Amino acid sequence: MGLFFGTDGLRGKVNEDLTFEVAYKVGNALSILKERPTILVGGDTRVSRSYLTAGLAGGAMSGGANVIDAGVLPTAGVAYLTRLIGADYGVVISASHNGGEYNGIKVFDKNGYKLGDKEEERIERCFIHDKTNDFPMIGSYRQDLMLIKKYRDFLLSAAERSFKGKTIVLDCAFGAAHRIAPEVFRRAGASVIAANCVNDGLSINKNCGAVYPQNLARKVLRYKADMGFAFDGDADRVIAVDEYGEVIDGDMLLCALAKYFKTQGRLHGNAVVGTSHTNMAIENELKADGVDMIRTDIGDKYVLAKMREKGYSLGGEQSGHIILKEYATTGDGILTAIAVTNMLLKQNKTLSEGAKITLYPQVNKNVTVGDKFRVINNEELSRQVAKYAAALEGKGRLMIRASGTEPKIRVMVESKDEALNLSIADTIANTIEKINREE
Repeated sequence: MGLFFGTDGLRGKVNEDLTFEVAYKVGNALSILKERPTILVGGDTRVSRSYLTAGLAGGAMSGGANVIDAGVLPTAGVAYLTRLIGADYGVVISASHNGGEYNGIKVFDKNGYKLGDKEEERIERCFIHDKTNDFPMIGSYRQDLMLIKKYRDFLLSAAERSFKGKTIVLDCAFGAAHRIAPEVFRRAGASVIAANCVNDGLSINKNCGAVYPQNLARKVLRYKADMGFAFDGDADRVIAVDEYGEVIDGDMLLCALAKYFKTQGRLHGNAVVGTSHTNMAIENELKADGVDMIRTDIGDKYVLAKMREKGYSLGGEQSGHIILKEYATTGDGILTAIAVTNMLLKQNKTLSEGAKITLYPQVNKNVTVGDKFRVINNEELSRQVAKYAAALEGKGRLMIRASGTEPKIRVMVESKDEALNLSIADTIANTIEKINREE
């Protein structure tokens, strides 16, 4: 991780951490890395999107870049279109699942892959200095709000058969999927109940979407729908709800798709890539089906890096980032929802039959701290973590990490004993709070 970039790009509160000047410098840095690049920009529905797009485009044009603004577009749409139109970079203005006061900047290369740590550090070296690249010939800026139709057509092509007869609730979190997801599913033949599909610039992720699937569950039950899918603000993740209103998280979706793709001969290497957070029950379920699960650090770019290294075709995270490598270069919530629907139609199963798995109880606690690196490297905390990790060995897991995007320490405890999980998590969280109070 670099000085500014986290596990999913650069992110912060607008006009506090993430300013117009920072956006300008990121845009300008891209014009330093490549002479007169073409940069495609898109983003979610936050009111600050236009403001930060203007800053990034200004810095890029100052360095001679040509900027194409595609407007409101899911993250995966920017990655797809960057490759399609032959742009040098794709930039997403989004803070993903975070609240409306946040925004962020993610950068994709010409092949639609998120920049790696070393490439992000190259950008940082450019914009931590006051000097910018003022190219003799100013670059250009234009809008092309019709590009999203090309991404829509790509998504439609992934539907392997008609969805007619299925009633599906889509919670678009007032975000980037608010128009395109309902349109794609309707065109595929489904009866769609659209929830939180308005662009008001202010309500993104507010008590809705993938972070709050309980709202989706209520709507699925109310309308007696076959299933529901909830996306986050930039639609790169998806959480599902089955016909009984039960939440099907990213781990369950990943497991179901892995087993299905294996039967189709589409699971390269008979392996799937998860993270250190992937539930142990998923690993055991896959192992029983002859599928290996490879773990990486948390962050979909690390999942993708392992997939590219080993040639695997499927990977994902509990949070709902699922990467379908035969279709896409990044997590795509809408595409994943289409793939799951394809699977259920092919198997003639309901979502509960096709994806529901009993997971090991898992307790997650997020503790806000002032200096997450000072806290996580504290010796007292390290000793405590080692003690409990040893006690859980063979029957459960303990994980503690600094958030890549927020000032938080994340604690996860997992085993079949829910009371034990809660006790350990509470003890460690209390220790973190105590260390945070110390000077």
